[in-house]
Amino acid sequence: MKDRIVVLGAGYAGLAAAKRAARRLRRTGARVTLVNATDRFVERVRLHQLAAGQRLPDLPLAGLLSGTGIELVVARVVGIDPVARTVGLDAPPYTVGYDLLVYALGSGSDVAAVPGAREHAYPLATGDEAALLRARLASEKGPVTVVGGGLTGIEAAAEFAAAGLRAELLSAGLVGPGLSARGRRHVHRALARMGVSVREHTRVTGVGPESVLLADGDELRAGTVVWAAGFRVPALASAAGLATDEHGRMLVDRTLRSVSHPDVFGIGDAAAAGHATRMACQTGLPMGVCTGRGVADLLTGREPRPARFRYVWQNISLGRHDGVTQFTRADDSPVDAIMTGAASAAFKETITRGTVWTIRH
Repeated sequence: MKDRIVVLGAGYAGLAAAKRAARRLRRTGARVTLVNATDRFVERVRLHQLAAGQRLPDLPLAGLLSGTGIELVVARVVGIDPVARTVGLDAPPYTVGYDLLVYALGSGSDVAAVPGAREHAYPLATGDEAALLRARLASEKGPVTVVGGGLTGIEAAAEFAAAGLRAELLSAGLVGPGLSARGRRHVHRALARMGVSVREHTRVTGVGPESVLLADGDELRAGTVVWAAGFRVPALASAAGLATDEHGRMLVDRTLRSVSHPDVFGIGDAAAAGHATRMACQTGLPMGVCTGRGVADLLTGREPRPARFRYVWQNISLGRHDGVTQFTRADDSPVDAIMTGAASAAFKETITRGTVWTIRH
């Protein structure tokens, strides 16, 4: 009987894992199945561009998987049974069995964080959400309030301002908390130059149809509210009885295998590798490559090697012609060195295109 490898999620981590496993196991007869909710690869790092009205490359998964032998199943995962080694889906074939499972379902916007966010705010974590926000901004030209001072919030506010919209950025703490002081100064100067109003240490506690409520009791008028204040992972791992942390992320060992179920690998945003890993393609892609290799090792009688991570930089776009490249230590803590302006924007574009090239080839 052929070994069955099922990969859940075709983001940066899942797609890399599936392709690396299929490549290494192509002569063994192993069957690799990739399950994803849509038939397109979503460049999550470009969603703020899509929401701002820009045209993005269309990346059908069928094209990215051409010649790999990987079976693509377009369906949403509704449950995992680690005893029977099956995955439940909301569309045909409704159930797939596995010998090894790769859990790479990523993360979504935490719209449950405050009352009203789910009903009235526009999240920006999936292609469908970005398309919905794009339609809203095309029909409603009023001001945009972005909640969240992390990378997603910064990039979204800057892109909206560059598109001619009046934008405001609210952050519960510092804007760009992972940046050095030099990096944060450049972000503030760039946003000010673009006309973005920035309010730090301003925690949002509720969202209404035309306003946001602040922790100090103030209520701000708001047109379109964009929710970029944190992410959350699916509850599928914890519901299945897999070991998870307090945030629902699968607990994995140094080889990225579940600490409770060694026939399951956990990668990307939905996994906790015992040390801080940033939610980024800079993390997900190496995790995927490492896991694809680990799957092949297990099925060919070798011991999977530990995953190793080191960070080098963070790239933040500030519209299409400015940005900040924050260089970091291996543990992702910032150093004083940064690159800004058109050079940073061009560098990020090169890296983003290179990521897709890497996944494709």
